Amino acid sequence: MNTEHYILEIARICHEANKAFCESIGDFSQVSWDTAPDWQKNASIHNVNYIIAHPEVSYEALHDYRMQEKINTGWSYGAIKDEVAKTHPSMIPFEQLSKEEQQKDKLFFAIVQALK
Repeated sequence: MNTEHYILEIARICHEANKAFCESIGDFSQVSWDTAPDWQKNASIHNVNYIIAHPEVSYEALHDYRMQEKINTGWSYGAIKDEVAKTHPSMIPFEQLSKEEQQKDKLFFAIVQALK
């Protein structure tokens, strides 16, 4: 399996695990990888690459990286996730995230670490 394909598969697995986790806490707003918009897939791929390149990264630093990636693509804080307005409620420091939101970052990290 080539590296690019493997990274894509890890990103897909992370995305689907996030969707399943969200559904387990009553959030059914996530779509499957196959119907996810390109920006969402690309963000997952970038995050997988970042974790592989920085295996000792803290959850806080990973969250900061993810926020910076969003900022770089025009996103900002907003009380409601809105793909058109590019607002997201998780654009706050890691420590201020709900436990569930922190768990999503930790789950993503753990999956990449396990599969890399």
